[in-house]
Amino acid sequence: MSLTVALSKGKLLAGSDALFRRAGLPFPNGEGRKLVVSAGELRFLFVKDMDVPTYVEYGVADCGVAGKDVLLETGADVLEPLDLGFGRCRVVVASPAGSAFAPDRSATTRVASKYAKLATAHFLERGLGVEVVRLAGSVEIAPGLGLADCIVDVVETGRTLAENGLEEVETVAESSARLIVNRASFHARRAEVQGLVARLEQASR
Repeated sequence: MSLTVALSKGKLLAGSDALFRRAGLPFPNGEGRKLVVSAGELRFLFVKDMDVPTYVEYGVADCGVAGKDVLLETGADVLEPLDLGFGRCRVVVASPAGSAFAPDRSATTRVASKYAKLATAHFLERGLGVEVVRLAGSVEIAPGLGLADCIVDVVETGRTLAENGLEEVETVAESSARLIVNRASFHARRAEVQGLVARLEQASR
């Protein structure tokens, strides 16, 4: 039976493709809109980035590739044997440039983010209560439109922040692509899983 690997259809897909090919592993060649694709000894599920850990945690997929930012947000109960070394970015707090953003403990700060749990935990560690406004995209425009005081979002170069009048205030977490493994699969299919981990580890160096 093939190992099933859950992959994000988003920003990590190109890096996953390149890594699997460097490792000499099969990878689908443009299967259109199909979301479940078999390739050689592997079967691939193409899902949204935030759903990858869920498919792995519940055993629908044996393994997956997910960003550390997603793992921190979902809190999924999965094994994380390997940092794959691509998709590097940061989760940051950003606010309007020149605003000297300084949350006041006497008032609730409104934060726009798709990382509700991560944002809440970050501010709570500083003794600050926040109201998180969940947004799935275009988070950068929220402060300028009066929807939020700041945002918590992923950045790579910071260019998008600057183009929308924002500046980084602090880093919440560093992120990169990780190989994750279902706990039961790790024990029941140990040889196959460890073989996959070894090949991807070699290719990621």
